[in-house]
This record gives sequence, C-alpha cells and structure tokens, in this order.
Amino acid sequence: MKRSLGVCYYPEHWPEAIWADDAARMVDAGISRVRVGEFAWTRLEPLPGELRFAWLDRALETLGNAGLEVILGTPTATPPRWMLDSHPDMLAVDAEGRRRKFGSRRHYCFSHAGYAAECDRIVGLLAERYGRHDAVKFWQTDNEYGCHDTTLSYSDAARQAFRLWLARRYEDVSTLNHAWGNVFWSMSYQSFDQIDLPNLTVTEPNPAHVLAFKRFSSDQVVAFNRRQVEILRAHSDAPILHNFMGRELAFDHFEMGRDLDIAAWDSYPIGFLSDRIEASDTHKDTFLHQGDPDFQAFHHDLYRCVGNGRMWVMEQQPGPVNWAPWNPAPLPGMVRLWTWEAFAHGAETVAYFRWRQAPFAQEQMHAGLLRPDSVAAPGLEEARQVAEELEHLWDVSPAQAPVALVFDYQSAWMYEAQPQGADFDYLTLVLAWYRAARALGLSLDIVPPSERDFDAYQLVLAPGLAELPKGLVEAWAASGAKVILGPRAGSKTTELAIPVPLPPGVPSLDITVTAVESLPHGSRFHLEGGEQVGRWFEHLDFLPAVEVLRATSDGQPAVVRQGDVTYVAAWLDTEARRRLIADICATANIHTNVLPDGLRLRDTATHRFALNYSAEPVQWDGKTIEPAGVAWRAR
Repeated sequence: MKRSLGVCYYPEHWPEAIWADDAARMVDAGISRVRVGEFAWTRLEPLPGELRFAWLDRALETLGNAGLEVILGTPTATPPRWMLDSHPDMLAVDAEGRRRKFGSRRHYCFSHAGYAAECDRIVGLLAERYGRHDAVKFWQTDNEYGCHDTTLSYSDAARQAFRLWLARRYEDVSTLNHAWGNVFWSMSYQSFDQIDLPNLTVTEPNPAHVLAFKRFSSDQVVAFNRRQVEILRAHSDAPILHNFMGRELAFDHFEMGRDLDIAAWDSYPIGFLSDRIEASDTHKDTFLHQGDPDFQAFHHDLYRCVGNGRMWVMEQQPGPVNWAPWNPAPLPGMVRLWTWEAFAHGAETVAYFRWRQAPFAQEQMHAGLLRPDSVAAPGLEEARQVAEELEHLWDVSPAQAPVALVFDYQSAWMYEAQPQGADFDYLTLVLAWYRAARALGLSLDIVPPSERDFDAYQLVLAPGLAELPKGLVEAWAASGAKVILGPRAGSKTTELAIPVPLPPGVPSLDITVTAVESLPHGSRFHLEGGEQVGRWFEHLDFLPAVEVLRATSDGQPAVVRQGDVTYVAAWLDTEARRRLIADICATANIHTNVLPDGLRLRDTATHRFALNYSAEPVQWDGKTIEPAGVAWRAR
C-alpha cells in the first residue's frame, strides 16, 4: 500500500480567496490528504436549524479540484454556544462536583441523551450531504476522545446511566453487593437507585465501585462513537477513523477499534516529553529537542493493533506546540525522522498539524507548516523531503515482529483504583519493558489480552497484567513462546479482589505471591549482580522445580523461571530489565543488538530502518547517521 502525507486544514479560519493557493501549495509539497471540519459546528449551524453548508461545499470542491483527498470530521467535539440554551445540563461535571463551562472544547457529557441526539442529527446531515462526495474519501469521528480529562463525568445524567449499566451487568443488587465486597464498612445497597458515583466520599471509595465506574465510562465513549459510525455507514462507503491520543487510558481503545476501519493518533513528541512521560531530568534534557526515543513508537504499535492492522498519524507535530509546560523547537531533521518512524511502524498516512499557524485564540503559539504570514516554516521542507523519498520507497509494509507485548486498559484502571504505591503507574511499567526491548534493537507488536494466537511470536512480554484470563495463559503454553510475567500478574479478579488460590495462578508456574510491599521514592533493594529494584517487591513461596534467576543481596528471589515462563517479582531497574530480555532472547534464538544511546531500529517487510534520536552522530551498519538522521537498508 502506498504511503502518503496529509495535513490538517481549517478553511473556515481563512479568507476564501486563498483556499485554492493553499491547496496548490499542499500538492506542490507532496501532500495528498487533508482533514477538515472537525471543529466547525458553529459555522455549519450558527443558530439551531439554520444550516450553512455552502462554504463547506466550496471548500471541498476547491480541495478536490486540486487533487486532494479529504478526511471530513464530525464536529461533535465543539458544541455551539446555543446548544447550552437547549441543554444546559449537557456539560460534564468533574470529580469535585464542579460543572464544566463553555469557552473551550469537549464540553459535553457522554451520558447526556439530549446532546447525543443532537450529534446524531448533525452527523446525519453531514453524512447525507457528503456521504457520496467525490472528494470525501475518509471520515473522522469527533476529535480526541478523553482529551482534557473528559471521559469521566460526575453529572446527573452519568449517575442515572451508571445505575442502568449496573442493573444490566449485575441484574440483582445482592449480586453486586457480593461482587464488590460491600459487607465491608456496611456499604451494602438495597436497590440500584441507591448507588451514587464514586466521588466526594469521606475517604477512598470502594475500589470495585471505582473500577465499575471506569468500565461504565469507557462503554459510554464506545457507544457514543458507535452511534456516529452507524450513521456514517448508512450513507457512505468511505473508511471511518478516529484520532486517539498519546497516554490516554480512560477508555478501552481496543473496544472502540472494533467499530473503526482505521485507528489514527495524534503524535506530539516534544510536548509529550515534558508533559506525559515519567523520566529523569537528565533524560528529558538529552531529548529536549527530539522527544523520547520510544514513546511515539509504542503508540504506533498500539494503534496499529487498535486499528486491526491499519494505523495513521492524524496530527504530527511540525514545530513547537503550545500546550506543554515548555515548548522547545524540534532539532532540524526531527519532523522527517518522526514521519519515517511512523511509516516504519506501519502508518499509511502521516498528517501534520497544522497547515498554517493560527494568529488568534488558544493555539496561536502552535506551529504549522506555514507561519501565520503564510511563509514556509521549517517543517514544510522536511515534509517535502519525505514526499520525495516516498517516490522511491513507498512500500514499507509491517513485518511480523518476534516479540509481542500484551497491553491491557483494564489493568490500568485497576491500579488507578487501588495503586498500593503512589508511583505505581501501569503505562510507565509497560513502557519501561517496551523501552528495554527496543534498546536491544527488537521490533514488537502490541496485542490485547483477548489475543489467543501467539504461534508467530518467540517472546511475549506481559508486565503488570492484573487479571490473567485462562485462555490467554493456555494460548501462551500452546505457542511455545518464552513468556515474561510480573510484577502483579494475576493479582486481581475481575471485580478487583485478591484471588484465592493466591497469585499469579499460572498452572505451569509453581510459585505463590505471599506478600507485597511498595517502596517509597529513593528506596531500593540491591540485586546480587549490582542492579536495583524499587517501587514494588513481592515475596514468593515456590517449589524446587522453580529456578531463581536473580535474587536480592540478602537472598530473596526477584526473578524466577519454570519452563518457558519467567516471573518478575519486582520493579526492575533499566539495566536489569535489559539484561533479562537479552538473556531470554539468547535462549529463544532472537538476535539482539547493543545500540548506541538514542538509536532505534525497526524492521518492515522489506527494510530495516535506523532512527537516530540522539543529538550526536552514531554509527550503524558501517555508516554514520547524523543527529535526527534516518537510514535504511534492505533486509
């Protein structure tokens, strides 16, 4: 499949007289796809029922005539101000009981039936008018679900919907009381109508209650999106996608992905580095102008799975952003590197946000491919370079990776509901193991816990998988792959209780986690080999068939193995993780590399890519790769 470049464009922001010139310049730069419309509800309907589609008709005609393929967004992320007059209770409510206000975006509650009906109406009107339009080749639903902490709403609408959801899930309130352990602290209910939302309690609410609310809230997002998808499919055969976010865990993206044709995501490497990644000051300083070497790659692999093999980057950072605490400019060459990295991980399209920097409102400090005066910004030339290179290397289809990493949104919710350690963060743990594998030159696939076919993998990583479905464990055993589990593997039931028999509950692994402890920041256990563990440590009881691979300096087992399964009973440091993966890869005949700091490799079906996130030149395959450089060779 031919790879392509795209851009996000807002014709409603600019004089109509420059639309055609903008379109021609896009095409000249090698851009072939353009997203429009996702924030345009007020321009489409300035007053209730007063529809103004003529300007969008002309914009689509202009873009289409230039040869551009249009991704048309549904405008439901930005309800017009008049919507609040009709539905004043549609606004979400935060955990402190404060109602959100108009004046920004994403100001709606997913559970509000009145707003959902308004969304059905506007999406239906767009689908009827543009479902067969020659220029509209793709649809995008809404925009960045979950952004600005908007998945969870503690509104009256959410409360009523939550009670109905609980009644469907548990059928009888006594079943709910038993599942949640409500005998504790005399929390039992006599009816579903007595159950409130789990906020503003005197001390912590029942973690099973919190988990149920997270599951409900995720289902509300999925259902909201599904309504739009069904309306669009009734009028259009064009593929449908949504643009997900980095480090957004509040709803199950795998579940939503089942309704989509493509999963897109919005990549802002430098913004993420300062805003969403747990890392040392030294690490952040080293990659200040490049972004973290693994964060983008992780999300490329994640959303390729969410999209059932089809992934885009809908918004790629082309220069400084505006929303992070600090907003450095990219190192020259990084826009090209980020683009090629996405393609190497399977992206079909990389679209830059945005075409022209806006001189007004909230995002006026966010760079585009053009400056506000329409002069080319540095990112435009790097995009043009990628477009020229794609003419010679356009087929970069994904290859089967040797390593699978199991990622689970439910585990993230469980640890948020009951962390047992202030810094135990599921994504941070998973990313640490992904980073260790990547530092050894390995390519990975990310899979959900519902996956049952591991025959193509030689190694499976499943850090922190709170609940271990029986079918998943059986699939690992049947595949013959090496498996690394823990910490906290199998530590919870579906309802967030401690299982009995005690964890991890893997039939082929004769160990029992008898006790756990979380360690404060700076507290460490030392391993016999010199590495350290922190944050989390588990005490094990085990049978003689279990081999101790690593122990603490006082002899407590930290890593054990039986057969093909290795269990990690601690939060290992960077070197210990990397060493363990390398040792197990050697037993599985998986080739690893010792890479220079900042260099990452990615294998496609035909090529091996090398990407230098370092600000210094590095050596690879007999050649020098300059800072922010990209190289490739045939496999």
